[in-house]
Amino acid sequence: MMGGGGGQYIGHINYAEIKTRPKIRAATLRRMLSHLIPHWHYFVLILLCICTVAALGLVPPLLIRTLIDDAIPRGDAWLLNVLAVGMIVVPAIAGLVGVAQNYLNTLVGQRVMYDLRNQMYRQLQRMSLGFFTNTKSGEITSRLVNDVAGVQNVLTGTLVAVMTNSVTVASTLILIFSLNWQLSVLSIAILPLFIAPTRRVGRIRQRIAGETQSRQADLTSFIHETLNVSGFLLMKAFVREKLEARRFSARTQDLMSLQVRQALVGRWFFMALTLFGAVGPALIFWYGGHLVLSGQLTVGTIVAFVAFLARLYGPISALANVHVDVMTSVALFDRIFQYLDMPPGIAEKSDAKRVEQIAGHIRFTGVSFSYDGGDRKALEDISFEVLPGQLAAFVGPSGSGKTTATYLVPRFYDPVEGTVEVDGHDLRDLTLEDLRNHIGMVTQETYLFHTTIRENLLYGKPDATEEEMVRACQAAYIHDFIADLPDGYDTVVGERGYRLSGGEKQRLAIARVLLKNPGVLILDEATASLDSRSERLIQAALAPLLRGRTSLVIAHRLSTILAADVILVLDRGRLVEQGTHAELLAHGGLYARLYEEQFKRDTDGAAPDGEFGATSARHTTSERSAGAPDAC
Repeated sequence: MMGGGGGQYIGHINYAEIKTRPKIRAATLRRMLSHLIPHWHYFVLILLCICTVAALGLVPPLLIRTLIDDAIPRGDAWLLNVLAVGMIVVPAIAGLVGVAQNYLNTLVGQRVMYDLRNQMYRQLQRMSLGFFTNTKSGEITSRLVNDVAGVQNVLTGTLVAVMTNSVTVASTLILIFSLNWQLSVLSIAILPLFIAPTRRVGRIRQRIAGETQSRQADLTSFIHETLNVSGFLLMKAFVREKLEARRFSARTQDLMSLQVRQALVGRWFFMALTLFGAVGPALIFWYGGHLVLSGQLTVGTIVAFVAFLARLYGPISALANVHVDVMTSVALFDRIFQYLDMPPGIAEKSDAKRVEQIAGHIRFTGVSFSYDGGDRKALEDISFEVLPGQLAAFVGPSGSGKTTATYLVPRFYDPVEGTVEVDGHDLRDLTLEDLRNHIGMVTQETYLFHTTIRENLLYGKPDATEEEMVRACQAAYIHDFIADLPDGYDTVVGERGYRLSGGEKQRLAIARVLLKNPGVLILDEATASLDSRSERLIQAALAPLLRGRTSLVIAHRLSTILAADVILVLDRGRLVEQGTHAELLAHGGLYARLYEEQFKRDTDGAAPDGEFGATSARHTTSERSAGAPDAC
């Protein structure tokens, strides 16, 4: 076939080999904290809430001590009533402050998630086309949705818990030492037993957390591939439901096993912490009881002291596990930072030039390109020139580099050697936005969003008027079809436009480009999916679109080839011939052989008067008579 292609991508950057970093690094921690700095004022309020709750939490045990040591022994009913009311009011106030703290926690977490998602989405927009052809879409979705969602737990869980537990432990230690230093020393004597195994448990949990995130991304990719419209049709056509169900089950089982392991890691350790927490009160009652018997301590103080132990051992248990939680959080943030740090495949210079208009003078000079950056080249030493307003047709066997050559013009890729210029400017010297604003494309696979026809059309020109939109659709011979639909231009086209036929989708795509009105047009098999009648209508509609524009067409139709100002014949990435149809036939090379094999049978019916080929031929002939050469 003449045309097709598109090539495979292996990738200049081996994104698939990105691994989870195994250690906590100071740089990662600093970067994690940098995302919190813009919200520092919220953290001040959170800290005030934490301190308030911690202070209020110290009051109930003191009330109990006063009740046991003073109110009851003295028979003071008024004091007893006050203490009882205080035991209700103080926790109620602490609960209200806790609600405010939780609100602030959630607000900060959501704002950081919002910032990270936007940063990651903009970063993905900067990546080259090669990144997306080499990375599973489910993997990208998982990083953007699941990994960023985990930030909420890091902020509202790990960070705030560290702050809360630290304040609680510090305030409790100060108070219990003021009550009795002997009991305080006894209480903290067993604390080293809480910390010993934490580091090993943390490393295991971090590794499993990284594996779990990876398996979740794999599962998301699998779901996306098999349950989108194209994957679903393929699965049904080849009756592979049972096979895909087994593959899905295997993936979910692997994920389930990892999640079970992640939940159980360190549980024996945490059970031991619970046991140690029971030993503390027993020691306090034993030793404190002896102090009471000797008259050195009151019963109320012992009861209050035991109550304070719950505020001491619980937070210390959590703090002993901080290293575990931080390592897990670092694994999560590392996955996010890995995407944010990926260098864009196509970089824009800081001093890139702005261009208001593009005449469309395109020149390739010694261009070579390799998808994998290795020796196997998709294009090798290509040089040609297309003058403003000319129609250049790319022909050649499948895989010869036609699509690759057209992808270099809007800078979806950059050549590894040579230069691509438009109007005398190296494309790498121009802003990407200005360059691509002046280029229109109708690709081999027409893509429509799952929304209305109107919104799909306005994607080409968001500020287009109703009149402009209708005029573009009339020119693409799709308006009458749209008008006959029950909802007209507000009809939803379905996933990838599957509610429309191939020809209807391509005419919509052409109308979208007509609406954009670009200076350079790239058509990749623009009429390949159309029936004969639709093809004739589209070819007629394309004639005014092509007039006065530089057009690069991957040619599959004889009428396109006959109309071309220059035909560029590619074979295995090399430009082997260029010229007009008559010149190339006379030359007797590859083009002549392809013509004999594929197009000669169509000669009698090709390019009738008034259709795309003849019309374009007339306007390009006049341009050639004005000085435009037939070939470079």
